[in-house]
This record gives sequence, structure tokens and C-alpha cells, in this order.
Amino acid sequence: MSHAESAQPDHHQTDQERLAGYIDVWAGAIDDFCAVLDQVPAEQATTPTDLAGWDVRAVAAHTAHLESILAGNPEETADVGEPPHVTGFMGLYTEIGVVNRRETPLPQITAEIRDVTAARLAMLRADPPTDGSATPETIFGGVPWTWEVLLRNRPLDVWMHEQDVRRAIGLPGGLDSAAAQHTADYLTESFGFVVAKKAAAPAGTTAVLAVEGSAPIAFAVNDAGRGERLDAVPDHPTLTLSCDRESFILLAGGRRTPAPGAVTVEGDQSLGQQVLDAMATTP
Repeated sequence: MSHAESAQPDHHQTDQERLAGYIDVWAGAIDDFCAVLDQVPAEQATTPTDLAGWDVRAVAAHTAHLESILAGNPEETADVGEPPHVTGFMGLYTEIGVVNRRETPLPQITAEIRDVTAARLAMLRADPPTDGSATPETIFGGVPWTWEVLLRNRPLDVWMHEQDVRRAIGLPGGLDSAAAQHTADYLTESFGFVVAKKAAAPAGTTAVLAVEGSAPIAFAVNDAGRGERLDAVPDHPTLTLSCDRESFILLAGGRRTPAPGAVTVEGDQSLGQQVLDAMATTP
């Protein structure tokens, strides 16, 4: 079983094998994302996406910015002002790449993404990371991530943005790729936190999330108010949420409300609505 088919990192693999797997999924996600950007007509580069304040070009520019820094290029600076959609340090940081490429034609941004990621992939292949708990020498914005967190997050970020662009320009697809599987499985792991902390479900609550294409995942809220992962799906959980992959991604990514009826709630309906309202775990 590869890392992209598992809801949690496969600790039977060595760190180097697991990290190499993340790199492979990221490289595929970059190829897919650029292929979608190639299909965006010039007049649709300014089409708004589900991300507040960002159009298609901004999503591409943000990706080019982060990947450029990871490839070893100097940190960028820009006067980003105080956009109403920006909150927190990381929001201000990610706006830098958007501001700096605001007048850049989309094909040129796409070419930049291809160039910097090809350089980064060559570096990662030539000197592969071997310790997931170690800190990368180069990372954007100085975030204190390990190799494990950085490399596991990059395919998620890139694939989510591919989907942002696809929705904006009306080009559905890309839901069955390795990066799609990786992202969906990865995001299901936050379900226990959503149920226990964000929705404040009481101790003793058991909740199951069944996303099409991923293994069902179950959590119980313990006496300390934390969501503990269960080894098996309980016979009579307090709550079960079932949905297709795209609907889950829309919810977990805080993008938009899925189509009516796309999510099935079994068990405690009131808690189910609280959980759905709190599902967003990634910007």
C-alpha cells in the first residue's frame, strides 16, 4: 500500500521511501495543475475562484511563489496593503506572490511553475531527504515544518488549487489522480478534531466519516474532549457522514457548500449539522 492510498503515513516504510512517495505525488500534481492552466483562455485568467479575493491568475501566482522559494530562489517582498480577504501572517505572506505577478500573463506564470518545480525535483532526486523529522534547509515564510509535514502538504496544496481553477473555468475532472487520493485521505484525518473540538461533541460520541474512494475513518471523543482514532468502525456510531470525494473536499477546504443531498447524515442530525458547519480545516 502506498502512502497515497493510506489515511496515515505508512510507518512500515522507511522515512526515505515515504518522503520519496510524497515527492512523486507532488510532481504528478504539478504536471496536472500546469496542464489545467494551459487550458485557461486568456479572458478567464481573471475569473474569481472559491478563494476570497483570488482569481485564477492569483491561484497560479501563489503556487509559483511558494515553489520558487522552495527551489532556492530568494524570498520575495511586496507591499500587499491590507486586503479584506487576508487574515494572519501566512495570509499576508502568500499574498506577496499574488501582488508580484498581478500583471504577468498566465502562460508566463505557468512556465515559471514548470521551471522552478523541475529544478526542485532535480534537487530532491539528487539529494533525497531521509529523515522526516528533520527540518528542511529551505522553506517558505520560515514556517517551522519538518520534511514530513512539508512534503506531505505540497501535493495537497497544489491539487486543491487545481480544483479551484477547474471549478472557476467549468472544467471538471482530476478527482481520481494520486494527488486527489492523497489529499482526500490526508484531510479525513482531521475529522476527529472537527467533531471533538470544533463541533464540541460530548465525551462518548462516536463519529464515522465515509468519503467515496477512501477507507471509512472513525473517531471517539474521550473524557479529555479529544477525538481518538478507532481501529474499526463501530456498529452503532452516534453520527455517520457519507459523501463523494468532491463534496468532502469542498467542505474540508472551506470552498463552497456542496450540492443539496450530496452529504448523507445518519444518526444525530443536530450534531451532524454542527460538524458540517465546522468541517473546514484548510484554507
